[in-house]
Amino acid sequence: MLRNRRTRRFRTDTPVALLFLTPSLIGFAVFYLFPFGAGFLYSLLDSPSHGTFVGLDNYRQLLQSASFRKAAANTAIFTGVGVPLAMSLALGLALLLNRSLPLRAGLRAAFVLPLVVPVASIVLLWQLLFDAQGAVNALVAGWGGAPVDWMHSPWARLVVMLVFLWKTAGYNMILFLAGLQNIPDSYYEAASIDGAGRLRQFFSITLVYLTPTAFFVLTMSIVQSFKVFRETYLIAGDYPHDSIYMLQHYMNNMFQSLDYQKLTSASFLMAAGIVLLVAVLLRIERRFQAYTE
Repeated sequence: MLRNRRTRRFRTDTPVALLFLTPSLIGFAVFYLFPFGAGFLYSLLDSPSHGTFVGLDNYRQLLQSASFRKAAANTAIFTGVGVPLAMSLALGLALLLNRSLPLRAGLRAAFVLPLVVPVASIVLLWQLLFDAQGAVNALVAGWGGAPVDWMHSPWARLVVMLVFLWKTAGYNMILFLAGLQNIPDSYYEAASIDGAGRLRQFFSITLVYLTPTAFFVLTMSIVQSFKVFRETYLIAGDYPHDSIYMLQHYMNNMFQSLDYQKLTSASFLMAAGIVLLVAVLLRIERRFQAYTE
C-alpha cells in the first residue's frame, strides 16, 4: 500500500517538477547539449562547412601531431605533480588552522582571498614578481646572481605551479577544515586512552574519516589544474616556453588558425580523459566506502 501511494505521488508530482525544470532544461540543451553534439560532429568531418565524413581520421592525425603530444604530456605532468602538492599543502594548512592559534580567523580569510581576486589582478601580481625586470630578479641581483627570464626558461613550469598552488590552497583548505571538524573528538580521546600516538591517530582516524573529502578535493583539484590556462596565457602569451605549453594552448592556437577539426578532436579527447579519470576516482571511492562500512 505504501508503495502504491509513493507511485501515485510520483506520477502527480512529476509533471509539476518538469514544468519548473523546463526553462533550465531548454537552456542546458541550447548552450551545452547542442554545441556538444555539433562539436563532436565537426570532429568527424574534414571541414565544418559542407564537409564529408572521415570518421576517426582527424583523431589519428591529432595523435600524430608532435605539438599535441607535447601539450598532452605537459598537461599530464602538471596535473600529476600539481594536484598532489596542492592537496598536501591544503591538508597541512587545515591541520594547522584546526588548532587554537592566534589570529586563526584572519589566517583562514587570508588563504581564501585568491578565490575572490580578479584574474587581471593575479596576472599583474605575478608579472611584477617574475618579469625579467621584476621583483624576484631584483632580489636575485641583490644577492649577486644573474637575472633569469623566468617565463621563457625551464623555470616557467615552477612559476605556473606556484600560481596553481596559490589559487587552490585556500579553497581546498576550507574543504579539509570542514572534514576535520566533522570528526568527533571522542575518537581521538579513545585512541589516546588506548595508547595511540599522534602519528597513529593521524593515519587511523584523520585520514580514514577524511577520505570522502579527499576524493572530492582530488576531483576538484584535477578540474582546476586544467583551468590554469587563463593565467598562463595572460602571463606568457600564445606560444609560451615548451614546458608550459598545455592542451588549452594547443586548442587556442587551433581556434585562431580556424582548424576546427583538430580543435574539436583535441577538446573531445581531453574531455574523455577527464571523464574517465573522474569515473575511476568515483568507483574507487565507492569501493573504499563499502570496505570501511
